[in-house]
Amino acid sequence: MTAKTAISTPDAPAPAHTFHQGVRKGPFLQVSGQGPMDPATGEYVHPGDVAGQTTRTLENVRAIVEGGGATFDDVVMLRVYLTQREDFAAMNEAYGEFVTKYCPSGVLPSRTTVFVGLPHEQMLVEIDALAITD
Repeated sequence: MTAKTAISTPDAPAPAHTFHQGVRKGPFLQVSGQGPMDPATGEYVHPGDVAGQTTRTLENVRAIVEGGGATFDDVVMLRVYLTQREDFAAMNEAYGEFVTKYCPSGVLPSRTTVFVGLPHEQMLVEIDALAITD
């Protein structure tokens, strides 16, 4: 049995509750849901701008993936949570630019997008990830 280890990096926001930024067990690395928070200031960024929030959120996800010893190209699944259906196109455009840039293999992660209420009013998007390494 492989030990389960917590992933923690100062390059992504610290969790506000009783969970870790990520957890690794063997080749599996699960990133907890991230939002558009600047890790340096602890402030939510890009109010009202889902594209900007999507990019910041994916940067936080990438930082945790890398903090766990993987690369963004190792991500096999992303789950995107949006508060408004109208934000889908703008999120999708920012998302596409990001994943294309950070997946040099050309094999993009699978994705699910759902519409939900999020824990903080400022958040228009939240994203979690699953990476698998060799």
